[in-house]
Amino acid sequence: MCQVLSTAEVPIKWEEHFVGNKEDQRTKSYLTWESLESIRKNGAGIKAPMWKPIGNAQRSIYHAFREELSLYASVKLFNSLYGYKPRKNDVDIVTVTQQMRGVDESQVCAHVAEYAFYYARTHGRDKVSAIHEPEITTKTDGLFLKCCREVANKYPEIRYEEITREACVIKVFFAFVNIRCLTLLSVGVGTVTPFPGRILSLWISSWLIYIIPKVKFVSSCNIGEGGIALAEAVPGTEPDFTEKNLANPTPLLLSTVMMLHHLKLHDKADRITKAIVKTIAQGTHQTADVGGICATTCVTKAICNNI
Repeated sequence: MCQVLSTAEVPIKWEEHFVGNKEDQRTKSYLTWESLESIRKNGAGIKAPMWKPIGNAQRSIYHAFREELSLYASVKLFNSLYGYKPRKNDVDIVTVTQQMRGVDESQVCAHVAEYAFYYARTHGRDKVSAIHEPEITTKTDGLFLKCCREVANKYPEIRYEEITREACVIKVFFAFVNIRCLTLLSVGVGTVTPFPGRILSLWISSWLIYIIPKVKFVSSCNIGEGGIALAEAVPGTEPDFTEKNLANPTPLLLSTVMMLHHLKLHDKADRITKAIVKTIAQGTHQTADVGGICATTCVTKAICNNI
C-alpha cells in the first residue's frame, strides 16, 4: 500500500502502529492506546486485517476501534466496474450503515443520515434509499426514518425513498435495469436489541457480495465523530496468507482510495483507481484468490507501473 501511494506521489506521512500481543489495560483489548491517539490526532487511519485468538475474554479489536473512536457509520462501496461481470446487472451502490448506539439515539441516527446525504452530494449520487424492517423494529426504525426525513429536507436535489427489506431485494437483485448511483442507508445496531438491525446490515452486504462475485473489490471506510475516517479491507483476516506473499493487495488499496477521497485528495485517488482497474483489466497480474498465480509483490509492482 505504501509503495503504491508513494508511486502516486500522495502527500502522506505515515505513522505505523502494531497491535500488541497482550491486552492493553487502557483499551481492554490487543489494540494499543498509542494507535488510538494517533488516529485521533491525525483524523484518519488505515487498518490492516486483524484478529485475536478465539476464546479470549478481551473485546475484539474491531469493537475497540468502533467504541473508542465513536465510529458511527460504516460505508461500503459495491462496484462491478473492476473488470468482472457481476451475477446480475451492473452495480454501483454505496451502503451507509449505523454501527453504534448512543445515549441520545436520535443524534446517532441523524449523524448517519447526514453523512449518507453528504456522501451522495459530494460523490455525484442522485438518490438515497432508507432500508428498514417495520414489522420487527417498529419504534427504532420509526425514529431512524424520522431523522432521515428531516435530513432529506436539507438536500432537495437528492431523491429520497424509504423501502422495506423485501422491496430492496426486488430493486437490487431482481431489477431488469442497471443499478447505478444509489446510496442505501440502513439502520444498524441502533435497535431495541442489537440483533435485528445488525442482521439487516449484514443481510444487505451479503446480498450485494453475492451479486458481485469478487468480494475483493469491495471497499470500506468507517466514519466517526469529528470527521475521523478509518479505512479497512473488507475480506477480513486471512491467517494462512500471513508473511507468505500471497494476499491480494487490492481490497486494502481500494479502501485506501476511499480514505483519500475523504481527505479530498481526489486527483490522487482517481489516479490510483485507474491504475487498479487497468491492472485488473489486463488480466495478467492476479493473485490466486481471483484465479491468478501472482504474488502480492508482483501485483503491487504492476499497479505501480500502471500509475
